Amino acid sequence: MLELIRYVVEQFAEDKAGIRYDVEETDETINITVLLSDSDMGKVIGKQGKIAKALRTLVRAATPRDSKKYNLEIKERSAQAE
Repeated sequence: MLELIRYVVEQFAEDKAGIRYDVEETDETINITVLLSDSDMGKVIGKQGKIAKALRTLVRAATPRDSKKYNLEIKERSAQAE
């Protein structure tokens, strides 16, 4: 699933080397946080969040019924996070 998210995000982001993916797994869910530079936030989220919503829909559709639920969060990467 991370490969799918990576592929879509990198199609819109310009600073591909600056993207960071954090994956945290719990008993019921897998949380994926995409950390982007400020300049890429608008490009990846899209107008009114349409690209981000479409990406979440793709992830939900690609998730098998009997597997853990995926949560996708897109955040701005701060200078302290590096």
